[in-house]
Amino acid sequence: MVCLKDPLVEKICNLYERISKLENLNPSKDVDTIFTQLVHTCIPPYPIDVTKLCPKIQHIRNKLIILCAHAEGLLEKHFSAILGAIANSNPLDHLYLFPYYSNYLKLVRLEFDLLIQHCPTPTRFAFIGSGPLPLTSIILATHHLTNSTFHNYDIDGGANSMAEKLVKSDPDLSRRMLFHTNDIMDVSGSDLKEYDVVFLAALVGVDIEEKNLVIEYLAENMAPGAILMLRSAHGARGFLYPVVEPRDLRGFEVLSVYHPTDEVINSVVIARKCSVSTVDHQGFGSMMLCSKCGEIDQGFNHLNNQMNMIEELAVEEHL
Repeated sequence: MVCLKDPLVEKICNLYERISKLENLNPSKDVDTIFTQLVHTCIPPYPIDVTKLCPKIQHIRNKLIILCAHAEGLLEKHFSAILGAIANSNPLDHLYLFPYYSNYLKLVRLEFDLLIQHCPTPTRFAFIGSGPLPLTSIILATHHLTNSTFHNYDIDGGANSMAEKLVKSDPDLSRRMLFHTNDIMDVSGSDLKEYDVVFLAALVGVDIEEKNLVIEYLAENMAPGAILMLRSAHGARGFLYPVVEPRDLRGFEVLSVYHPTDEVINSVVIARKCSVSTVDHQGFGSMMLCSKCGEIDQGFNHLNNQMNMIEELAVEEHL
């Protein structure tokens, strides 16, 4: 079992102690510096399985993911406020001010290329955990899926208000991008069945138990054949984000899994909602059965060269 005797774990724990002592996690030189050190520590390939951490280190990992999520949220709010305060102009014309906008362009293009291999003509998206700066939805809507509708869900009404402010001055996007302040677990099955694609943000469910509850709810309520896209992590990067394994996607046929080996933080998983359902009588709730569940197509690993310049979300970019 991995513990503090591991040099990488020891270094990460030391960084966690420094981060936990910061007065706040608002964007600043000190915050940027220490999170950059953390990410650079976690990026290199390293033979570690975060599921085998001892309880003490697992506890630290869980708290570290929460801190990373909080820092990412503050960074997005900071830049969303800057963009929203630009007078007499469409804020979307100034997205380049966000320091990692070019990286988002590359990442979303890659995810789009991956998606259309399995869903060539998606028209209705649900993005769960869109936040105050919904760059993924905005880039998909403006560059790749110009006739699609995007329903953005976030539990934070303030974040939704900031995001809505960014798109309201654009006649096209204000019509095609809608914002809902909801816990996704409270969204009805009839609503979820309307979507061709459901995109689950990396930090919706900061521990695997919570994330699995969301995945189970989606498995019960998404339309058969609909696509679930989610971001995960692999190896030491699991200290920054929750790890979702294919076996966690009960009720889905796993279509593609991509684990980067360069500076890209997040793994990408695409799965299809299975069409046959039965009830599990062993106390685990409803299960969706599919003869191909667990099959993984690694076909997009040939895109590794395209991924080399991509950083995932703001946390790993400024972090």
